[in-house]
Amino acid sequence: MKHTSAQSATSLPRAPRDDAHTRIGKYFSMMAIRVVCFVLMVAIQPYGWYTWLFAIGAIVLPYFAVVIANVAAAPAGRAVPPERAIEAAPRAPHAAPAPDETTGVIRIHEAPRRPEGAA
Repeated sequence: MKHTSAQSATSLPRAPRDDAHTRIGKYFSMMAIRVVCFVLMVAIQPYGWYTWLFAIGAIVLPYFAVVIANVAAAPAGRAVPPERAIEAAPRAPHAAPAPDETTGVIRIHEAPRRPEGAA
């Protein structure tokens, strides 16, 4: 039987919904720049060297928009093993408080901090 360790939450990739939202945003912003280039190419008179610059932007930007939008998110960083658990604080010497009879609420009180040198 194959033994697999537990999946660490820090090694999971981004959620597909979040990744798609980021990629759509990149594509939309680049296509908006393309539309601006096209409008400026047609609207600015007299035509000159900048007209060619806007034309190149309007022609080339769709290619770069698709390429950049299709780049997947970077893989997750180094995984933190789940076995590195945080040690629980020692229990307080007194017993846990009883539930409040009037409201039925259980109150939890934290133990005071230990000094760093104490073990």
